[in-house]
Amino acid sequence: MPKPANLLFICSDQHSRDMSGCYGNPVIQTPHIDTLAARGTRFTNAVTNCPICVPARASLATGKYVHQIGYWDNAFPYEGRVRGWGHQLIEQGYQVDSIGKLHYRSVDDDQGFVNEIEGLYVVDGIGDIEGSLREEAPFRHKRSGVIEAGPGNSTYLEYDLRNEQNGRKWLQEHANDDKPWMLFLSFVCPHPPFISPPDWFDRYPLEDIPLPPQWRHEDWPDHPVMNYFRDFFDHATPFSEEEVRRMNAAYFGVTSFLDERIGEVLQTLDESGLADSTRVIYTSDHGESRGARGRFGKLSMYSESVGIPFIMAGPDIPVGTVSDTPISLVDCGPTILDAVGAEEPESELPGESLFSLIESRDRYVFSEYHSVGSKNGFYMLRNRQHKYVHYVGAPPQLFDLAADPHEMHNLAQKPEHKTLLNQLERELRTLLDPEAVNETAQRDQRAIVESFGGRAPIFARGAFDNSPVPGEAPRFKQNG
Repeated sequence: MPKPANLLFICSDQHSRDMSGCYGNPVIQTPHIDTLAARGTRFTNAVTNCPICVPARASLATGKYVHQIGYWDNAFPYEGRVRGWGHQLIEQGYQVDSIGKLHYRSVDDDQGFVNEIEGLYVVDGIGDIEGSLREEAPFRHKRSGVIEAGPGNSTYLEYDLRNEQNGRKWLQEHANDDKPWMLFLSFVCPHPPFISPPDWFDRYPLEDIPLPPQWRHEDWPDHPVMNYFRDFFDHATPFSEEEVRRMNAAYFGVTSFLDERIGEVLQTLDESGLADSTRVIYTSDHGESRGARGRFGKLSMYSESVGIPFIMAGPDIPVGTVSDTPISLVDCGPTILDAVGAEEPESELPGESLFSLIESRDRYVFSEYHSVGSKNGFYMLRNRQHKYVHYVGAPPQLFDLAADPHEMHNLAQKPEHKTLLNQLERELRTLLDPEAVNETAQRDQRAIVESFGGRAPIFARGAFDNSPVPGEAPRFKQNG
């Protein structure tokens, strides 16, 4: 067991695992994240348990899988119904606060924090109700978000400046606390809009931007679920190379802006004399496709969407270590409790403390998706070498990650891999019944649609591209 210490848990939004220098990206500038990794342990095989915001954050908060807790999509926001590590810390007398994006239901709920400082919640306490329409759902027109990417300012950039300032102030105020504390500092960048501070955008010439896997139309994987996603979000018409490069340059710029914010917070940690008594975790809720496979956004089981950075540093964390143990966000709950010296819950959780996973070993990690743009649920199971994706009502995918790290070659239909495919499907079915969980999710989604008055009022309400920051009004638009 590690000795009790403070824990600063830094979470970003939509930061792909490979979009940092320490993860091997040769262009992007993330010196503060890279320094943090050099000071501690970097996990190379971390994944989200659901590649969309609200379910991923509910899974992180509770230490349980989405199908165990029923927060299926962005209209099922976490509200504290399922107790999480935050509730356990509070009951044991710890100071546990949040700053920034939560994407939970409301500040009025008991969500496992003593204080929630300038939290970002789902719109109207409801969220994206249109995303619960799984049958004959209105298509969404998302081309403009790519075409309009570039330099400028956004409320998200301004919000993260405030999150940084609030984080630094909090650390200064708690520098002399007697008992270990836990601070959840949650930035919203590099989540869209893809609008970068001009000084950072200018540092990434378009010709220097590395392009994502299978971005060219002729290389797009021909899979019915991927094809439907492209149609659903109006991405089926290919974007030009310049548009893809420009969007990626903006994403790089916003990521570097995020890195600056993290650097300022870590500097305050040092200046406040907390570095030797505080562990730091950095991760993200999910990734971003950036045009890979003809896709933008998250919502897939490809590595650019489901893969996340994960770094630990501080007391008792091995320095300069790289672990290839597969991990996921459900491992955070046991880790947080261990880090501050709290008692473990009596109920069994699917995750393990990362203090026991730093030394490399193989294990399975799991992710699932039941939300917007998909007719049925799909599920991912992977270990260090293989990734299996099970689609309800569609063909599976199988990738050899050792031989094919960019997941260019689906092996599921190869006769020589049939035994392995069957083995991985059996392993998945020891965890859940994919078809039964899909039916449960869709039943719950139909119920929430009916509770809202049915399809007509949902169509009339419309949807929004991004959740507004505190004090900002949502901008709804009708889809179809």
